[in-house]
Order: sequence, then C-alpha cells, then structure tokens
Amino acid sequence: MIRKILIMGLPGAGKTTLAEKLVSLIKSKWLNADAVRKEANDWDFSDEGRKRQAVRMASKAEEFIKSGQSVVVDFVCPTPEVRKLFNPDFTIWVDTIKSSRFEDTNKIFTKPKNFDVRVTEKNAEIWAQRIAKKLEVN
Repeated sequence: MIRKILIMGLPGAGKTTLAEKLVSLIKSKWLNADAVRKEANDWDFSDEGRKRQAVRMASKAEEFIKSGQSVVVDFVCPTPEVRKLFNPDFTIWVDTIKSSRFEDTNKIFTKPKNFDVRVTEKNAEIWAQRIAKKLEVN
C-alpha cells in the first residue's frame, strides 16, 4: 500500500493546488512545506537547510503512517539527495514551468529520473483524478 506520496517541483508549479485536490479524493493527510517551515521557524534554504527540511517532512509523514494513514507531502525537493532523504513511496513531479521566481532554487533543481506521474499542465482537477485512479491500482 502506498503511504507516503511526494508532490515535487519548482516553486509556483502548482504543487499545493494539486495536493489540496488530491488529498480530498484519496482521503489522506497533507503536509505542506511552507506550513511545516513556519511551524519550525526555519527559513534556511541552504543545502543543509533543505536537507533538514526533507528529514523534518519525512519524520512528520512517518507519524501519520504509524497511525495507519496515507500522507500527501508537497515540497520542492530540488535534488536527488533531498529526495532520497525524504524517501517517498510514490512521486508526482509537477513539471509545468521552466523556472521559478527563486534563482537559487532554479540553479540547484535537478529534474527527477524516477517518478510515478509527471504532471505537464496546470489543471489540478484533472490531474488529481488521474493520480487518484493510478493510486487505486497500485
């Protein structure tokens, strides 16, 4: 059973909008990176800060999983190393923009080689339905 679902991509690609739609369809919990950073009061976007955030997001996701729930987590996850630290069961790459308004993130963002779904257009309603169906099959 798929428990930890990552929605990743550049800032502004539509991750949070997609997560909001998907969560209601699959009846799961939701972790948003900005909300988690705000709670931790940690706005460090250095390499170490991003790694710390990935570990924090994974830890919070595991709390839901231990209670028997699936969780959708939306955050940039810009590098293979950060993705490995998070270690999702299912990865959705929101690939709807070429660059974000954050040049530092654009410079380090590495397109994922492995993903389960690649979202190629901003239409959260349709993509959430497609992804929910795919999750039912797995």
